Amino acid sequence: MAADDLQSVGKCCLRCKRPIFYGTCAKNTSVPLYIVNYTGWLLKRKEFIGNHRWQNTNDRLPSSRLHLSSSFRPSLVVWCCMREDSSIKREEQATKMISPQQIRNFCIIAHIDHGKSTLADRLLQLTNTVSNRDMKDQFLDSMDLERERGITIKLQTARMNYRAPDGNEYILNLIDTPGHVDFSYEVSRSLVACEGAILVVDASQGVEAQTLANVYLASESGLEIIPVLNKVDLPSAEPLRVKQEIEQMIGLDTSNCLEISAKTGKNVEKVLEYIVKYIPPPKDRSSFPLRALIFDSYYDAFRGVVVYFRVFDGILETGKKIRLMNSQKDFESVQVGVLAPHQVPVERLISGEVGYLVAGIKTVQDARVGDTITLAHQPADCALPGYKEAKPMVFCGLYPSDADQFEDLREALEKLKLNDSSLSYEPESSSAMGFGFRCGFLGLLHMEIVCERLSREYGLDLVTTSPSVGYYVYLHDNSSMLIQNPCELPEPHLVDYLEEPYVRLEIITPTEYVGPLMELTQSRRGIFQDMKYITATRTSLVYELPLAELVTNFFDLVKSRSRGYASMEYQWSGYRRGDLVKLEVAVNGEKVDALCSIVHRDKAYSIARALTERLKELIPRQQFRIPVQGMIGNRVIASEHIPALRKDVLAKCYGGDISRKKKLLKKQAEGKKRMKAIGKVDVPQEAFRAMLSLKQTED
Repeated sequence: MAADDLQSVGKCCLRCKRPIFYGTCAKNTSVPLYIVNYTGWLLKRKEFIGNHRWQNTNDRLPSSRLHLSSSFRPSLVVWCCMREDSSIKREEQATKMISPQQIRNFCIIAHIDHGKSTLADRLLQLTNTVSNRDMKDQFLDSMDLERERGITIKLQTARMNYRAPDGNEYILNLIDTPGHVDFSYEVSRSLVACEGAILVVDASQGVEAQTLANVYLASESGLEIIPVLNKVDLPSAEPLRVKQEIEQMIGLDTSNCLEISAKTGKNVEKVLEYIVKYIPPPKDRSSFPLRALIFDSYYDAFRGVVVYFRVFDGILETGKKIRLMNSQKDFESVQVGVLAPHQVPVERLISGEVGYLVAGIKTVQDARVGDTITLAHQPADCALPGYKEAKPMVFCGLYPSDADQFEDLREALEKLKLNDSSLSYEPESSSAMGFGFRCGFLGLLHMEIVCERLSREYGLDLVTTSPSVGYYVYLHDNSSMLIQNPCELPEPHLVDYLEEPYVRLEIITPTEYVGPLMELTQSRRGIFQDMKYITATRTSLVYELPLAELVTNFFDLVKSRSRGYASMEYQWSGYRRGDLVKLEVAVNGEKVDALCSIVHRDKAYSIARALTERLKELIPRQQFRIPVQGMIGNRVIASEHIPALRKDVLAKCYGGDISRKKKLLKKQAEGKKRMKAIGKVDVPQEAFRAMLSLKQTED
């Protein structure tokens, strides 16, 4: 049947809002059809199975399955929904009208690898949020990097519908958080959107360093904390010991502590009951002017900036004019929805709900994490407190290997900044590497993840410099400056002294490894602060440590010295005066700014010696001799020479007068002298990674 044979009935599908057409069946013209999502030609009945849902109305159809209004009673109904029945049911539940008393907002916090994502998987299954067909391990970890490394990098949100044993229905908004210390800013952002937290502790490993850090963050946010022991199915599980650690180190009552196995599903259903029972519902402030806090966002090529938010006051509806209070720009809410865990559009979200917003925001600067959404015609008096600005702790230079990709790198960083608000960057230039960006990160793993995402998601080939930290420089004229690039350090005769950043480091380890770990920490200029025996077999070490000593491979060495049993957590402590110098590297008499670093004076000679020896191996030989020198100011403290490539100019001489040979050798020497004066040495990219590899092997 051709398109001209179909007639519009002037109605639209109640679910997808597409027009409904009327026609007759191709095989039996007496059977009328109402077609939704019409594409131009009527297919045969058997072909509908692969593209559309169809069903005879003679069968008993649930009313929720019909797209048409109740006034239509066709013999054959065709609708455009291609999802399975359970998916349709979940979407209908997601769009139900609710009250704040039915909402529970919670997150899952734990040390890395204690089972947060596995517990989230079981909760999604028990609430039928995800069908068994679609279910996979680490369901909420959407990035390939997260699955490859087995860690959570980005916070993820999911809305679950749960019918409690008392018969009441509840909406559970779950936020799965990272566990690594480098992503603690992601945890702090998710806590603001919640009223409670599930604290997951490994029943065999016990309380570890990042467990304490996350608990402190949750306590500062005023959250109700529910302790849960995971992995009780392991032969090495010791629930009684771990409960004692929770009471002694954290101060939580463990009399009602759940013992679960997220892997096998044991007692996981009780976690849902505890969430409803102990986590308080959000306050009902739907009558107040709209205030919604943006806690995450990402850039979509077709829809622009998509923001995730939590409504604290008022109601956010589709089609309303909204205003972002920080940028003071107005937009129209094109689509408002919930994450179940995929995006499901709804008409409105009330106070206490978590959802997403599409508003045609084109520039990434207009929608910042921590901004407040309000209504344009009825704005709120003041914005929500938002978040503390993330303080970068590690800096490195990112340069495109191809200079033509500089603008591509800028655009990629802008989009990545939208999705990772803890990333900071500013343009810089280098005589050796051209134009690039000086980027700030929360740690080495954060730096590694960002570089990998830039390479995978944006197809950039990058060169990274050695990681460094920020220093305060005090000059003889009583002025001071903060530098993030070692090249910015003034000449030695202008500098009075330097201050370097320190962190408060806490290591929790089995008692038998205390000696090797104390030796390691003191070799990294650590200042002993405290030591506590948590139990008979576990000890806590507290040190003040220079951040520069921490950002290379300190974590790997801690794991190596403790055979993988120790864990560590650090917090910003402040600046301390240090005996620091700028170590520069000159190749053929020219200083290479990308190889510059700030080191402690006691280690300057050994680092310079190792670096020059390494560069001697990496820099290709030239037609002339190349000196490689490590320098402090104008003083050379280490030197190596790359020998010249030498042509055998005497090969054509078969005896004869010796003066002929001397003349040829003298001419060759003069040519090489002239080459050295005008020749330039290209330092390969591998040389810029030499600093990092040296620090990884110095211990």
